[in-house]
Amino acid sequence: MIDPKTMTDAELAAHLAEVAGRILLDVRSSGMFEGKALGKAGDATANEFLCHAIRSARPDDGLLSEEEKDDTARCSMSRVWIVDPVDGTREYGEQRSDWAVHIGLSIDGVAHTGAVALPGLDGGTVLRTDQVSDLKPAADAPRFLVSRTRPAKEAVAVSEAMGGELVGMGSAGAKAMAVVRGEAEIYLHSGGQYEWDSCAPVAVAQAYGLHCSRIDGSPIRYNRQDVYLPDLLICRPEYADKVLELVAGLG
Repeated sequence: MIDPKTMTDAELAAHLAEVAGRILLDVRSSGMFEGKALGKAGDATANEFLCHAIRSARPDDGLLSEEEKDDTARCSMSRVWIVDPVDGTREYGEQRSDWAVHIGLSIDGVAHTGAVALPGLDGGTVLRTDQVSDLKPAADAPRFLVSRTRPAKEAVAVSEAMGGELVGMGSAGAKAMAVVRGEAEIYLHSGGQYEWDSCAPVAVAQAYGLHCSRIDGSPIRYNRQDVYLPDLLICRPEYADKVLELVAGLG
């Protein structure tokens, strides 16, 4: 087996995402937990593995994980790993497939490298920044990915204006990767997130040539002291200008 210390950053991200996904499936299939308890156990187990593995393989880098107390010393570092051990804990606990594992690397505030695992899909899937393919053809009418329970009002309004279709889905990573995988065209979110919700998905989406920005068109920045990120847009590039124009008109 290759020593993680000798892997490239992208190889390390993909390896960790894949292994964490298998760990999470094992926790879920153990039958020891269900519902919220399953989500809590999965989060804790995957986080322990990921944080130990990253600190061992990249001891000089910073680390920000949803499941660990934030050490803001990372803010003075150029390279910071931004991790969500289970993105979509609710979906994971409900035995659904639309949850993800995020392993992102921010360099100088930019989502540079990463991998997103979708372990709930048949056979598991890992999308990564160093292995990309061409985007599939877009649908005739744009499909907008939204929360299953709380669709963002901006997404609803823009979809109506563009004659689009709303598609409910769980985790942020699952939504972003659905655009990458050709299952939708636009992920417009304005309901509030944190850096770990989007760093790895944005890195992967950008590698595939998708447009990624805040919903006002400004760049998405990472490794800030305040890790709250209220909104983002991930979409096929041919839709970006129109979506941003329509969002600006909503103000």
